Amino acid sequence: MFTYIRKINYHETDKMAVVHHSNYVKFMEESRVAFLSAIGVEYADFEAEGIVSPVVSINVEYKTPARFGDTLTIDVRQTQYSGPRLSYSYEMRNQEGKLVCKASSQHCFIYQNRILSLQNGFEHYHQKLVDALEQ
Repeated sequence: MFTYIRKINYHETDKMAVVHHSNYVKFMEESRVAFLSAIGVEYADFEAEGIVSPVVSINVEYKTPARFGDTLTIDVRQTQYSGPRLSYSYEMRNQEGKLVCKASSQHCFIYQNRILSLQNGFEHYHQKLVDALEQ
C-alpha cells in the first residue's frame, strides 16, 4: 500500500461547495503516478520509451463529500498485475478519517500501437511491478 496526501483546492469544488465528482478521477491519477514513482517507475520514463498505459475501466463510489480545505489521505494498492494488465484500488479519507471515496482502475500497456506485456523487452519495469504486488 502507498499513501498519498492531497489538499483540496477551491477550484476543485462546485457551486454546492463540495469537490466536483470528476476531480476524484484526477486524484486517482495523481496518486497512481506517485505510487509508481515510489516503486521506482517514473511515468515519464515509460513515455520516453514509447509505452503508454491507458485506463481500460474505472469504478468510483462516492461516500462522503470532500470540501475546500480538506486534506485527503489516498491509499493506493496495486491489486493485480499480469504483464499486459494492471489494476489498482483507492480509498480516500478526509482528515477526520471518514471514507470519502472508494475506487478502482484497470489499465493496459501499449507499445507501438499494440498491447504490450512488460515481460517482453521491459523486464526492469515488469520486475518492479511484480515486487510491488507481492508487498
